[in-house]
Amino acid sequence: MRQWAAIVIVALSCSACSSAPVRIESRALPNPSSEPADRFIIAAVDNGSAEFFAGVGSTPRGYDTTAAAYGPSLRARQLMRSLEEDYGLREVSAWPIEPLHLHCAVLQVPEGTDRAKLLATLSRDRRIMLVEPLQTFATRTEYNDPYVALQRGFQEMHVAEAHPWSRGDGVRVAIIDTGVDVGHPDLARSIIVAGNFVDSDEGQFRLDRHGTEIAGVIAAVANNREGIVGVAPGAHLLVFKACWQIRNDADGARCNSFTLAQALVAALDAHAQVVNLSLAGPEDRLLSDLIREGLHRGVIFVGAAAPPLPAGTSGLLHQPGVIEVDGSENHGAQDSALHAPGSEILTLLPGGRYDFASGDSISTAQVTGLVALLLAKKPRLSAADAYQLLRDTSTHTGTGGDGRGHVDACAAVTALVRSGSCTSDADHRLAGRQERTVARQ
Repeated sequence: MRQWAAIVIVALSCSACSSAPVRIESRALPNPSSEPADRFIIAAVDNGSAEFFAGVGSTPRGYDTTAAAYGPSLRARQLMRSLEEDYGLREVSAWPIEPLHLHCAVLQVPEGTDRAKLLATLSRDRRIMLVEPLQTFATRTEYNDPYVALQRGFQEMHVAEAHPWSRGDGVRVAIIDTGVDVGHPDLARSIIVAGNFVDSDEGQFRLDRHGTEIAGVIAAVANNREGIVGVAPGAHLLVFKACWQIRNDADGARCNSFTLAQALVAALDAHAQVVNLSLAGPEDRLLSDLIREGLHRGVIFVGAAAPPLPAGTSGLLHQPGVIEVDGSENHGAQDSALHAPGSEILTLLPGGRYDFASGDSISTAQVTGLVALLLAKKPRLSAADAYQLLRDTSTHTGTGGDGRGHVDACAAVTALVRSGSCTSDADHRLAGRQERTVARQ
């Protein structure tokens, strides 16, 4: 069995001027871009009596001993081995999930086995706390003609007018997506943590398009004489690769339950305040449990609104507490979703380049940036309050009040601080100077 080392990059100082991140070793699945997901399942057993080992437990058949980490208990390991023997399964990767007190494994089903029947049988096994298929998720995006306008969404959402009040300074934003060009001149000062839960290919990590586009929309550096300005240029980015790019010249990417679960736990461990999930996929119990745990800890999750689904089904992110976002250009979207511009938005590409991108992924990233602006002013703002504030202050286009609205950065931020208005750039600059003066006194 081929074993892949996944690069995990741990947090440095919180300084925005931090240099190259430090990397440590972890493990990932066999090539997730080529192995069919229907060959695997995820199963978890109780790990309540786990100890802290000197190693990360996500290894095929082994448990490394390099740094202190939450590890699997002896009982959890014995239970997993007994499940393998009883059902003819083969463990390909295992990982203790401290927030849920579970020991989780990706198991390969025997050749010719009906996976649906096997899952039904396993669900009745009292040794198992959770069992589900290894599911596939996709980033929500499309790439269109680049020559339309410069930072249209930035202008339409009145982000520049909001910046005198807040730039998202110090807010920890986790991006769970593909890799990111960590050396891009418009990002290098923003990224403080990064991790790769797909493979050990550092070069590909920096070549991934989708994550680079998302990171640029959220936190491209301001006033550096380079390219564009992010919605929250003062935010600190935590970049976790859980999705693999399908082609180098396109944005499309795929993820699975296991890579996303690892990235979610990494985001919680890194004390992310807001998590961007510009992707879509089916309901998933493991991922939903991790999102609920994050919500319990006060983390705000911003995700792409699910596309139309069959009756009786729901998308992963269509659950209480998650802020769903749809493009303001879309029609027939969910009434509960927030809306943001998502067509022809100027952002970053790998290799220090810039171009336009479109899709719900981009709309989601813009709202994530706005949430960072709010959290910089009120760190304990709840997801429910953030959602309501952004919804109440959204603008409306068209006539008769029936046009598609979208979030308004300046209106939301000034409503939160309960002072100022969005009518004059000069007034905002003055207010910003006054606020900074008061803060220094």
